[in-house]
Amino acid sequence: MNRKRLVAIFIGLTLPLLGNADEPFTKVLTSQSKNIRTEEWHRDHRNHPLETDDKWSVRKTVLHGGKQEGVEIIEVDNGRLRFSVIPTRGMSIYEVVMGDIRLGWESPVKEIVHPNLINLQSRGGLGWLEGFNEWMVRCGLESAGHPGQDKFINNVGDEASMDLTLHGKIGNIPASEVQVIIENEAPHRIRIRGRVDERMFYGPQLELWTEISTEIGSESLTIADELTNRGGSEQEFQIIYHGNFGPDLLEEGSQLVAPIKSVSPFNEHAAKSIGTHTSYGPPTQGFIEQVYCIRPWADSQGNTRAMIHNAAADRGVSLSYALSELPFLTQWKNSADLKSGYVTGIEPGTGFPYNRRVERHYGRVPKLQPNQSRRFKLEFTILDSESKVTAEKAKIRFIANGRQTTVKSTPEADLSLFN
Repeated sequence: MNRKRLVAIFIGLTLPLLGNADEPFTKVLTSQSKNIRTEEWHRDHRNHPLETDDKWSVRKTVLHGGKQEGVEIIEVDNGRLRFSVIPTRGMSIYEVVMGDIRLGWESPVKEIVHPNLINLQSRGGLGWLEGFNEWMVRCGLESAGHPGQDKFINNVGDEASMDLTLHGKIGNIPASEVQVIIENEAPHRIRIRGRVDERMFYGPQLELWTEISTEIGSESLTIADELTNRGGSEQEFQIIYHGNFGPDLLEEGSQLVAPIKSVSPFNEHAAKSIGTHTSYGPPTQGFIEQVYCIRPWADSQGNTRAMIHNAAADRGVSLSYALSELPFLTQWKNSADLKSGYVTGIEPGTGFPYNRRVERHYGRVPKLQPNQSRRFKLEFTILDSESKVTAEKAKIRFIANGRQTTVKSTPEADLSLFN
């Protein structure tokens, strides 16, 4: 038998074992259903060659020491942009870095805190803040927004009261399933998929599948979520994508740019500065947070955009999404001193961050029927030059199309109705 014949036989025997080279590579890192937990794992351009010159990598590690003991981290580097996903904390994203631009902030919380150490009920329902230091954390799913009381129907069918905690539970629930998917076909995309469940007996049965992905060599990151009601009855839900930006994008003179249809202050304190809400001041000791409720304009396809850029307008980050999925945008300004946390939040959501009973009153608490799903998709792009910031401004102006902004001087909600 000649050599060519032997090679053909060898290839024929090994191809079924290797699988189709064009099929995506999938690695299960965590699986509650299969009793899998992979503590350390790594894959990169050296052990997984692709048709690209970018030196990409994916690494799974477990943190040790202090309050971060046992926290799982997945670090993705697409060769140009890198980000860190935290499966232990509801698939939140700790930071995104491209060159010397970082999406994230310097929280007084210095460790990535394990949810086992978080008491959501502490300090009047503000315990969520004990672990708050991520760039992107979801608020929800049964509830989001400010703490306080709300009504619900209990297990014997009676109306009862419950204490809602700040921004709900999903950011402190570990993922039950986590996968890494690498597309072997161009354009090569790295996908981190995870499932986070918010379930209880006589309560919500909400399932969130999220996919955080990036193309190798790109300047963008995409979050694509699917939320499903796995219960037998209709279920209310809320979700706010709490994206947080600190120095160096945030500084005196930084600007929020968005096609704003209307804006109103969250409370009387924020109303004092409604005329300058898109501009940012320097770090200020004793600063009291200001929150603004925004309804954006959309383009002819129903999409909208927003951007925050630095004072020189030569670096920034843009956000694009469908307004039908996330109709409301919250701007959180916390221009406190650096040690206290100098940060702003740009937060698309299904509602504003009032307590759920307030949001329900104003028709901003959607429902899912049994097995019904809702999808949400957001794309973030880092802008590392003046020309890119200028181009993004043009896109936002195109959406606004000359339409004016309605500025309301009084809060979105009349909280006296709920006293």
